[in-house]
Amino acid sequence: MKDLKEELNRIEDRIAQGPFAPDWASLSMVGVPKWFSDSRFGIFIHWGVFTSEEFANEWYPRNMYIKDSPEWKHHIEKYGPHSQTGYKDYVERFRGEKFNPDEWMNIFRKSGAGYVVPVGEHHDGFQMYRSEISHWNAAEKGPCRDIVGELQASAKNNGMHFGVSSHRIEHWWFLGNGRAFDSDIKGEFERGDLYWPSNPEPENVMDFDVSPAPSDEFMQDWLIRTCEIVDRFTPEVLYFDWWIAQKALKPYLKKAAAYYYNVMAEKGLTGVIISKNDCFAPGASIRDIERGGLAGSASYIWQSDTPICHGSWGYVKGASYKSSLDIVRELIDIVSKNGNLLLNVGPKADGCICDEEKEVLLGIGRWLEVNGEMIYGTTPYKLFGEGSVNREEGGFKDSGSLEYTSSDFRFTEGKGNIYAAAMSPADDGKYLIRSFAKNGEDGSASFKGLISNVSVLGYEGRTVWEHGESGLKIETDHVSEDGMPVVFKIELI
Repeated sequence: MKDLKEELNRIEDRIAQGPFAPDWASLSMVGVPKWFSDSRFGIFIHWGVFTSEEFANEWYPRNMYIKDSPEWKHHIEKYGPHSQTGYKDYVERFRGEKFNPDEWMNIFRKSGAGYVVPVGEHHDGFQMYRSEISHWNAAEKGPCRDIVGELQASAKNNGMHFGVSSHRIEHWWFLGNGRAFDSDIKGEFERGDLYWPSNPEPENVMDFDVSPAPSDEFMQDWLIRTCEIVDRFTPEVLYFDWWIAQKALKPYLKKAAAYYYNVMAEKGLTGVIISKNDCFAPGASIRDIERGGLAGSASYIWQSDTPICHGSWGYVKGASYKSSLDIVRELIDIVSKNGNLLLNVGPKADGCICDEEKEVLLGIGRWLEVNGEMIYGTTPYKLFGEGSVNREEGGFKDSGSLEYTSSDFRFTEGKGNIYAAAMSPADDGKYLIRSFAKNGEDGSASFKGLISNVSVLGYEGRTVWEHGESGLKIETDHVSEDGMPVVFKIELI
């Protein structure tokens, strides 16, 4: 295991040699690489030991130590008392025997995604890559394969950008409930152990100034784990979950960001950090909204992450799934407001992507193959859209489907054109985009320019249009048999 003090000194030296210092003023100058803002659509992957039972959700490791929870009961019924067998024993049952990174990447590429971000370490503390910091990693235990490394190699071969997600910071308390009764989590553990440190869970895990705060040793270990990910993978995206917002972590968070941005700069690259809850200063990272989005357009690039599965980020048996239609609509809405969508896939314990998620991904890909011109490399129009239906702002707002009509539109612009997506196709093929009315009272809510042509992306049949006082009237013979949004390309004189 790497010496903690030596690693900390090495990290400090590396930071000192680069253009970015560990302070917000410096970190806010990093910028956003064009590939990220152009891609608009990426794939998140939650797969690990927590998937081994395919039960409840990815918080199974925590919840199995909470008395009378469904996970507790499942464990007792299947494996007996926690004092005799615990979460560490699940590791060897997680084999991933059918894991094939090229099969995954082929599906992701066909979905139209431009980047892939697997979880490198979830809250359970098990690393999905070869590590010199802990032996509890997928290269030495369980699958005995460097999962993240193999995914990165396949992503490169498939022309996809690659990132890594770290949820390590939540490990401070994630398994701590096991100390409340006679379980296998007892006594003292050392840095590098799976059960280290297993502290009591804070009363409010959303409190970003908990007391007692994480120890310096734990936060230093978090820092060197983060830098190990940077050194091993040079990830174009580095994603963090919400608990990095802890006040005590701020000095280490700034150092991790400076280290990452400096390593990327040495290689002529611009790194992308994604974070939640305003835990970074403006400009120092991409803001992420979990399972939600914005009600209006933003001046900055942001991201929404959401799973295909209802209720879990990892695969669970008997789950229900969102449809390709719902996700395509969500993608359009997000891009119209200057965001990216990071869509999560939860492979099965054996390493296969289930048929339900595969079908959704390929459905998205079929739509993007025809209509990607509206999504890739575009920016928001002066209005994000029009109509009576709009999403509620904030996170965790994806529990139901929005009932869009053919009067609900979302707009983007790019390549000298304006794109308008009818979020629901009209049965009679007739549309009216009121925001393009010539007589709008406000110039921002009208279009007084000259239109040369209006067409339906991917359709060469009859489409007639009229730019008039009430708006842009369009009539087309195009029929969207699957109910997917119809995209109009508006070309200008």
